[in-house]
Amino acid sequence: MNNPWLVALTTIFVWWFSTGAILWRIRRADLSGRAAHMRSVVAGLPLLIGGYIAMANSADDTSVRGAHVAFLSAVSVWGWFELAFLSGVVAGPNRDHCPPFASMTERFLRSVGTLLWHEIGLISALILCAVLVWTGENHFGLWTFATLFFARVSAKLNLFLGVPRINTQFLPKPLAHLASHFRHARMNFLFPVSITVLTFATGCWMERAADAQTDGIFIGFVLLTVLTALALLEHWFMVLPLPDQKLWTWMLPSVEDPAETVAEPVPGRIPVGE
Repeated sequence: MNNPWLVALTTIFVWWFSTGAILWRIRRADLSGRAAHMRSVVAGLPLLIGGYIAMANSADDTSVRGAHVAFLSAVSVWGWFELAFLSGVVAGPNRDHCPPFASMTERFLRSVGTLLWHEIGLISALILCAVLVWTGENHFGLWTFATLFFARVSAKLNLFLGVPRINTQFLPKPLAHLASHFRHARMNFLFPVSITVLTFATGCWMERAADAQTDGIFIGFVLLTVLTALALLEHWFMVLPLPDQKLWTWMLPSVEDPAETVAEPVPGRIPVGE
């Protein structure tokens, strides 16, 4: 698939569908009980294992196929970690709500405690991606995972510092306490920096795609361009009054008492950006 427009549309579909699939499974597990969340994580292990195997196998493949396989393998690994996090299985040791009048330092420490195992897992996963592809010629799997990782860190920090729009309706029962660690604010100092960096990164990937000497490199950078642009879009969803949650709410099973507040970009839609 060498057509950049078709590649872009396919990437957007993968972002939308993979996010919806994870949210759907999490909602189904919520309705079935806590044990269902663990079953989801165990059943999803082929995403993790298969993703790493595919990434390793594509490390020396510089063709268009190799670029697609590397990209999708990184998305597969990322998807498992998102599933494990939203299931509450790989989250953090702190499961308590944050007191409403906690100081910034206390709130930060409590927030780190809610995400600690997930962050350690993602950093370990990023290191393993680097180990698998470092000696090869195709690094698109590593760059894809790194883009998702750093965009997610940026989204989490912005949610902690404060943004106007925070969707909590996608938070599952095991992570209901996370909402108390978010902060509503008109703006924070980090948001303009995040937008600038993501815009610059999108432009850099686009420039490299334009200068690519082979089809494989061209498609690889097109994939990264679209993915980073989606991460940028998810950041804008934090401040713009757009009903972005409707992209997925229509497909989710209904619950008796859904939270209808406005929410964290789940990352990473694919989850990209959280």
